[in-house]
Amino acid sequence: MAREQEERNLKTIDALYAATGQGDWATAESMLTEDFFVTEADTTPFGGVYRGRRALHDLFTHVMSAAGVTGLDIQQSTAGGDTVVVLLDLVLGGPPAVRVSLAELFRFRDGKVCEIKPYYFDPRPLCAAVASRKAVAN
Repeated sequence: MAREQEERNLKTIDALYAATGQGDWATAESMLTEDFFVTEADTTPFGGVYRGRRALHDLFTHVMSAAGVTGLDIQQSTAGGDTVVVLLDLVLGGPPAVRVSLAELFRFRDGKVCEIKPYYFDPRPLCAAVASRKAVAN
């Protein structure tokens, strides 16, 4: 039974990435619990806790535009119990393009995502990209 749950959770995360990548926020939000939250580390320009189903859309849109994210390169996903971890790179526009490696932890409750917590290997390139884009905008 546990392996079946883990497989369902992995499929949900694949579908969540697909929905957010296509801008299908209604579908993405249907995969989240009512009390969903994302915690971004204070070492990033986006530090803080974002709450509610709409928080994923708002944070995603802000991060993508503020950092100049041009793509996500998912490397691998793994599941254990009510947790899925995805290893991926954020691809920041260049030239040259810069990759920011991170692991995103997804926690499930009752078949839906209740929490996301990104862990950046090195947040400095992300911080530099945001600062650079702010400087150009001003």
